[in-house]
Amino acid sequence: MARMRITIKDIAERAGVSKTTVSFAFNDPRKISKATCERVMAIADELGYVPDPVARTLTTKRIGAIGLLLPQPMHEALKNPYLTELLQGIGAACLEHETSLLIVPPIKGRLLEAASRAAVDALLAIGVGPDHSIVDLIRKRHIPLLTIDGKPSAGMANVGIDDEEAAYTLMRYVTGLGHRDIAIVELETESYNEPAERSSLVRDRRRAGFGRALQEAGSLSPRVYSAVCSVEGGRAAAARILADGKASAIVAMADIVALGIMEHCAACGLSIPADISIVAFDDIEMAALLPPGLTTVRQPGFDKGYEAGRVLLGMLKGAEPEQISMNAELIVRGSAAALSSDAARALPFAAAAGTKA
Repeated sequence: MARMRITIKDIAERAGVSKTTVSFAFNDPRKISKATCERVMAIADELGYVPDPVARTLTTKRIGAIGLLLPQPMHEALKNPYLTELLQGIGAACLEHETSLLIVPPIKGRLLEAASRAAVDALLAIGVGPDHSIVDLIRKRHIPLLTIDGKPSAGMANVGIDDEEAAYTLMRYVTGLGHRDIAIVELETESYNEPAERSSLVRDRRRAGFGRALQEAGSLSPRVYSAVCSVEGGRAAAARILADGKASAIVAMADIVALGIMEHCAACGLSIPADISIVAFDDIEMAALLPPGLTTVRQPGFDKGYEAGRVLLGMLKGAEPEQISMNAELIVRGSAAALSSDAARALPFAAAAGTKA
């Protein structure tokens, strides 16, 4: 015969207290004395009581979890180690606040569907601006929302870096090395947004930063490619770039893509940086480990995630939304070098850009 489930009524009767007191012991012990709380918990343990999470949610009106809304299916998104760094930071903040983290990928190919169904107390979204339909949906759900690398606006919490300035610094470094025949590898626009919202705030800001540096270097016109954010995506992009005619420098919008580019170039017999320079964004751990070391813009993935989690969890407790801009730093390693005079004479863009041999 199946054993009957122990309830808070059983605990209350054994402890000689009300069911409300038992509920306080589990959900808000500050409302009862320490001695009463310890006695209730001891009896609950003795009886083998296990709280019902559904009943607890109805009592506290809290799920006990925040969610991270992914712009891609989980198996694709987690190919990017930078996202893993973000997750580690968010997880660290959740641990401090005794809160769970739910990963929320698109449902049926739609972010809105995922955001509307997510059983969470608050949501984090990546690269979302104030006019995105996700923002309107979350407002209707009356739960806090924080954007990571979103567009800062009044009343909205956001944690990110100045992507335009970081991109400007990176491209200015490349053009300062004398490169004029440059290929840019962007990340493919997410197809899981609504059609009118298939854009990327991060990509657009980086384009603007690249554009400023290219204008200053003589109105250069780079070739632009797109890639899936993975090693495989980098390999495929490199194959297209080399097939179109070897550029002297490749600027990728993510380290993981740049690593795939480096791998393909090496497989084709090219020496990095003697034959081709490669730079990128993120400074994931592998960027320093794969010879000759990837020159990249370091953005603090773990810290960004931690601050995002801290701010959002604070908002659940009544704190005001914060907008935090974090520092980015150019990390120079061995994957980029000055363009040699002989190579400059061989490049079709060199004369047009006014490069002196």
